[in-house]
Amino acid sequence: MSGAGGIAKACAAAAAEGSSRSSTGTTICSGDRHHQPQPQPQPHPVPLSRYESQKRRDWNTFGQYLKNQRPPVSLSQCSCNHVLDFLRYLDQFGKTKVHLHGCVFFGQPDPPAPCTCPLRQAWGSLDALIGRLRAAYEEHGGSPETNPFGNGAIRVYLREVRECQAKARGIPYKKKKKKKYHQIKPNNDEPAKSSRQST
Repeated sequence: MSGAGGIAKACAAAAAEGSSRSSTGTTICSGDRHHQPQPQPQPHPVPLSRYESQKRRDWNTFGQYLKNQRPPVSLSQCSCNHVLDFLRYLDQFGKTKVHLHGCVFFGQPDPPAPCTCPLRQAWGSLDALIGRLRAAYEEHGGSPETNPFGNGAIRVYLREVRECQAKARGIPYKKKKKKKYHQIKPNNDEPAKSSRQST
């Protein structure tokens, strides 16, 4: 009886030890199961190019100009006349001296003394501005057919500004010629000459 009792006690102790081990293992597994993964770092946004940044600023400036009108003008109501008024409005912030016809320095590219002629936006700056706004208009859902920045009246205005500033400043604007790349063609006459000399 004593032997049977000892075996029973030993089995009970082994069973108790096994249960403690299994409970420990279960605890570890449950800890792993509830372990939360570390958040992945978010990739940094790609910085805008200089052109894209300038285009965004120009678009915001034009939008603010339309809102400041009395009454305010929505983008769908914008016409080429609003664009022309916007270009003339920008002249007050210009830094290019444009001599008037009565100025003694009219037509001189490098005047020797200051004068009272007004400052204007340079033609090149206005031309680049219209190009950026024309692209931004279509990027914001505008139709190319109704794009006010691509209207013929805008091109006429820019051409007049270019000619006026060229005469007043004595600086002619020349169109840049596209470079033509000539392909070097093999001289097909050389084999014929060599064959004639061999004969």
